[in-house]
Amino acid sequence: MYTPPSEILKKYSDVLIKFALWSGKGAQPGDVIFVTLNESARPLLPHIQRSILESGAHMMLNYQPDGLTRDFYERANTEQIDFVPKPYLLERVKLATHFVSIISETDKHELEGIDSKKIMRRGELMKFYLDARRRKEDKGMLTWTLGLYGTPAMAKEVGLSEEEYWKQIIDACYLDEADPISTWRTVSDTIESIKNKLNQLPIRSLHIKGEDADLIITVGEDRLWLGGSGRNIPSFELFISPDWRGTEGWIRFNQPLYRYGNLIEGVELTFQNGLVTKAHARKNEQVLVDMIAVPNANKIGEFSLTDKRHSRITKFMGETLYDENVGGPFGNTHIALGSAYRDSYAHDPKMVDEEKWSAMGYNDSSVHTDIVSTTNRTVTATLQNGTKMVIYTNGQFAL
Repeated sequence: MYTPPSEILKKYSDVLIKFALWSGKGAQPGDVIFVTLNESARPLLPHIQRSILESGAHMMLNYQPDGLTRDFYERANTEQIDFVPKPYLLERVKLATHFVSIISETDKHELEGIDSKKIMRRGELMKFYLDARRRKEDKGMLTWTLGLYGTPAMAKEVGLSEEEYWKQIIDACYLDEADPISTWRTVSDTIESIKNKLNQLPIRSLHIKGEDADLIITVGEDRLWLGGSGRNIPSFELFISPDWRGTEGWIRFNQPLYRYGNLIEGVELTFQNGLVTKAHARKNEQVLVDMIAVPNANKIGEFSLTDKRHSRITKFMGETLYDENVGGPFGNTHIALGSAYRDSYAHDPKMVDEEKWSAMGYNDSSVHTDIVSTTNRTVTATLQNGTKMVIYTNGQFAL
């Protein structure tokens, strides 16, 4: 089993703690950082603790043993599946300043064969927790980030050695450089400049066109493009949460999707009046169908583009965190079904009630599933005055 050098793991921890939190400013003295980390990512833990302590912050730890999830769904009765410790989870949100989660897996197919309706039910019951986190984030009192720790199972799944898998992580996060945080700030500034140009355009709708897509997305009023905020390491994408009601057409995805312990391949979606009217997958279609049956998971919550000039990810990694940021010859285009990002609203989200969010076409769901394609697509914006403008082609922004 391969373990990266301590120097690499410390740089990685510093990027997660001293850069990603507070939108690129890093953790501050007195912050409370809630870390969720699986047993398989244990070598990273002491480095995360050191980075937190060096920042003057405090760590709370949710350390999870590997390999228990399947046994839970196989043995739990309905009452046990429905049990969630609501007061405890809400108190966790109240106490935390940041959430840092490290993705690592020892079995990419752990939940294959499990009734996916059980998994979706569990997700719906946990929605109150995600809502509480979002409300605190909307007030500017909480940030979060995700990282990835490569394991033998994750590398094997995508046909890479452990060293090759970790090379993608090291390259993507600039851990091969003397000062990764400095590089991250430079890259973030570049992404920020493109984001500012997009936000200056009065875009009414977007037309995504290619050999596997002919899709119209209505942006909606008072929307902002987002990206480069430290949410997710790495993150090179620029994305927006559109008005779900104006989604029309079809889109096919060439990248596999690992979701709910299953591998879903060959996803194709058709939208009419904002709703998914057809959903097909070449493999594990039933999991896709069950997911879309979750309330509001049949609507778009995000549209995203990654510029190939920014990303150093060149391989399929089998993890959305990396696959939605892959570079390659054509960058990537992806959408998310389910919940929207309310910080895409151009004004103060604290001043908006649920009725207005709904009226503006922001989707709300317990699901948020990103589905990615790396084929060549052209994205043409129609501006408010009817002018058309190509904003993305050949894998990069054309601004």
